[in-house]
Amino acid sequence: MSRVDAEELTEAGRRLNSFAIHLLRAMHRVDAQSGLTPARLSALSVLHFGGPRTLGRLARDEEVTSATMSRLVDALCDLGLAERGPHPDHGGMVVVSATEAGSVVMRAAAQRRIGVIAGALGDLPARERGAVVRATEQLGRLEQRVRDRVAGASSSHASR
Repeated sequence: MSRVDAEELTEAGRRLNSFAIHLLRAMHRVDAQSGLTPARLSALSVLHFGGPRTLGRLARDEEVTSATMSRLVDALCDLGLAERGPHPDHGGMVVVSATEAGSVVMRAAAQRRIGVIAGALGDLPARERGAVVRATEQLGRLEQRVRDRVAGASSSHASR
């Protein structure tokens, strides 16, 4: 890779990083309309979009302690947005899942986010809008490569 290419990649990485941070900050304001804290909404999102899971797995997915996740799930259950049930294969384990009311909240939250983003895309001039729409087709592959690199870095640190 030439020096110019490395500089271009670094600059693109910087812009994507900044974009991700600013987009997530803007979405926090949109997500607040759900009436849930960011942590509760995030846990509910995992349950709705990812399906039922044990409390331990949900805690790992959200990168919090089991005690923290237990409190979050308690709150979601109290609100009628999640429920605990027996694990189908392990009698002593509990599985947490989104209720229909929780799924309604998540579908509405997702629609608000999508509406804001689609509206902003619609505000762009046609040529820029087309370029962004075409770029979104590639972002999934970029996300997977980022995840692979992060996982690789985590496993190499763990083996030291």
